[in-house]
Amino acid sequence: MKITFLGTGTSQGVPSIACQCETCQSTDSKDNRTRASIMVEVGKTNFVIDTGTDFRHQMLREKVMKLDAVVFTHAHKDHTAGLDDIRPFYFMNKKDMPIYGVKPVIEQLKQEFAYIFAEFKYPGVAGVEVNLISKANDFQVGEAKLTPIEVMHYKLPVLGFRIQNFTYITDANFISEEELEKVKGTEILVLNALQKEEHISHFTLEQAIELVQKIQPKEAYFTHMSHRMGLHADISKELPENIHLAYDGLKLEIEE
Repeated sequence: MKITFLGTGTSQGVPSIACQCETCQSTDSKDNRTRASIMVEVGKTNFVIDTGTDFRHQMLREKVMKLDAVVFTHAHKDHTAGLDDIRPFYFMNKKDMPIYGVKPVIEQLKQEFAYIFAEFKYPGVAGVEVNLISKANDFQVGEAKLTPIEVMHYKLPVLGFRIQNFTYITDANFISEEELEKVKGTEILVLNALQKEEHISHFTLEQAIELVQKIQPKEAYFTHMSHRMGLHADISKELPENIHLAYDGLKLEIEE
């Protein structure tokens, strides 16, 4: 299994527009973070988790030639805004693109991208095949089996996903003990860590470290970071040996 971090930034991205802070002015490429998303390759199946605002740029940057499906964590714009840019894959695949999400996410996509779901479509609009999922049941995306993990993003339920010994959780500030049971035994954990200061809907750096130490994966990577987190090089020095800051373009090879 191969994981590519397409984006590791928060909703505004890094650098943030009109910001003059040290992080936003950094010349280190690891401080340049597009909106959070990953690409997962299992066997011949290639899918993304979320199509954020920077989806088109991420696909071009990584030279992605094949996409079989899209899985959504939740309906916030920084995780869905790029849905229209599945069109080239739709044309190449010559069939509707499978998308996976809970009912409220699909319903919001139908509002925001009404033309994609319309009965009579404008020529050239991509088609999608809707697959409803829930936190209660595993589901299959090609050769990959996904276990949903419900986390809370303030008061909004968000789904993380476990695939074999890899778990991806973004946009969370609370995970119940029941849902944490699904994460136990994970060897590679990806978790959101927004910044050092308290936040209403995201884990802080300290909270994310504490959760990693509770779950005890072999390796952990933090994502969905804002410019307030600080410089990649500086924060990396503060982390325990098995915890790392992810960065755009980072690739992990995981034994299946």
